[in-house]
Amino acid sequence: MRPESLESIQRIIDNVEQVVFGKRDVVKLCAVGLLARGHLLIEDVPGIGKTTLAQSLAKSVDCSFTRIQFTSDMLPSDVLGVSILNPKSNEFEYRRGPIFANFVLADEINRTPPKTQSALLEAMSEYTVSVDGTTHALPAPFMVIATQNPIEYEGTYVLPESQMDRFLLRVNIGYPPEDDERLVMRRHDPLKAIASLKPAITASELVVLQEEAGGITVEASVEQYILDIVRSTREHDQVRLGASPRGAQALFEASQARAMIEGRDFVTPDDVKLLAGPTLAHRLLVKSRGADLAAAGLERERIVREIVNGTKVPV
Repeated sequence: MRPESLESIQRIIDNVEQVVFGKRDVVKLCAVGLLARGHLLIEDVPGIGKTTLAQSLAKSVDCSFTRIQFTSDMLPSDVLGVSILNPKSNEFEYRRGPIFANFVLADEINRTPPKTQSALLEAMSEYTVSVDGTTHALPAPFMVIATQNPIEYEGTYVLPESQMDRFLLRVNIGYPPEDDERLVMRRHDPLKAIASLKPAITASELVVLQEEAGGITVEASVEQYILDIVRSTREHDQVRLGASPRGAQALFEASQARAMIEGRDFVTPDDVKLLAGPTLAHRLLVKSRGADLAAAGLERERIVREIVNGTKVPV
């Protein structure tokens, strides 16, 4: 691994930590998603800093950024764009929507109906948008960072399994330590702190880092360890639908990215253990649903931990 690559990654993490206090592990998890070319679902209670984290991460790369505030009356065209008749040429012209950016913040994604949520499926999977029979390529790098509140029901819609499967990682922020919460309390306006951030790397540098992360060595026994964990989710007696092959790929690529962040050119079983929950839990359908999304999420995480603890670790 190039020393300058590790320096670039550290600059991104340090940059975000200027705004997000006391959550280094969470910031590093987001950096994993960034290096693995994945999309992030940040799920937590209101006021915890979901949007602040997403904006800080996007601001740390010198790329285009758009924020889409999802609401119940949004249409797919509000995300993808629309063809409009030009009266001068008497031809339809495509007006691009806010999805055409390097970083797209899908804020409160579960507040929009499934029809509009599905507008993101092609973009998140194939990095293209199809409108009126024409396919348009999205810019590279491309990343969707979505937020949702797991404890609120009124005016919200459950994200379909096909969309959940397209998020590389599901991230919980949690409450900050007391000393860091004091710093948050004293800071009147986080928007000023976000606005003052300078990009840590360029878009082209990020693409190089992503390619380098994809070249991190995964030894055959560690590959098998990943497969054993993923396939066990499909055989667990409390799971109706286990992780898909995309889930195995997500755990593989996320483990490569974490190894790179830790300064290694190879993946260890500890990388896999740490990332099994964030990459697999949100992809499971359990037989006993909790009272709300938060409870269901905790149940899925418990099952993944149980599977990881019961899977033989390669030596």
